[in-house]
Amino acid sequence: MIRAEEISNIAVIGAGMIAPGVAQVFATRNYNVRIFGRRQEALRTAIERIRSTLSTMAERGIGLQSEIEPAISRIKTTTELSEATADAHFVIECVSENLELKQQFFHNLDQLCPPETILATNTSVISITEIAAKARRRERILGTHFWNPPYLIPLVEVTKARDTSDEAMEATYQVMKNAGKHPVKCMKDVPGFIANRLQHALWREAISIVEHGIADAATVDEAIKNGFAVRLPVLGPIENADMVGLDLTLSIHDYILKHLEASPNPSPLLREKVKRGELGFKTGQGFYTWSPEEINKSRERLLEYLIEWTKKEQGKA
Repeated sequence: MIRAEEISNIAVIGAGMIAPGVAQVFATRNYNVRIFGRRQEALRTAIERIRSTLSTMAERGIGLQSEIEPAISRIKTTTELSEATADAHFVIECVSENLELKQQFFHNLDQLCPPETILATNTSVISITEIAAKARRRERILGTHFWNPPYLIPLVEVTKARDTSDEAMEATYQVMKNAGKHPVKCMKDVPGFIANRLQHALWREAISIVEHGIADAATVDEAIKNGFAVRLPVLGPIENADMVGLDLTLSIHDYILKHLEASPNPSPLLREKVKRGELGFKTGQGFYTWSPEEINKSRERLLEYLIEWTKKEQGKA
């Protein structure tokens, strides 16, 4: 298995929503990157998005304008999978969340790439063991779940499938650190891995509170943003439990857990909203009503927060 210090060539499979951001992460850390896409137009758009993002970040104090073209020059594009993977040391698949499509890609990648090349999938929900099922060298296949946008959110969940070797896990963990990410190891291939399990447990309870008339959507969000969310960047729930005392935590859980939402099915309210075509930003109506201006304002507010948070982490704020 290839070692992290030997990895310099990265192949990114796909040119859609998250792939350009993943390519950008590695190109700005002096890795050589090849992006594979089925259409030249999509590949051109991917490069334009990377250039635009780097320019926006430089304007706001993250990186320099003079670093943009050198980073872009380290990225090549191709519509030929064999060309994208010809000299790749590490491959990251970023195609759509379709099991059969991913299985076919990994079957092909397994045949195209040398045995020492590590093959990773960016899936956020699909079993990596199932994705690897049609490949022969399954010990070098694992998950690297980047969070969007990958150039601003540091987390990457490095997930071990049933057959993934310890060597592949360790090399991948180190490569992600070298690329400036904050990797964590998920040692079991479970649905949602780590962070999505936590996120959607919160979303289930939040939607349930709205559904049962305990509070409206705005109040739920307000309570979270102005309550425990303020301390989450420096105090995670496990550390918080230790801080307040596990005896108190047990006492609270003995009382409250039976009252929390525990349904294994999606909320009937959520299902009804989707049935009515109330899809959120997509349609202008969800739990909130959204005008185009409000949608843009929400996205800009998030981007601005992530940029300022990143600058602070880099000591530039």
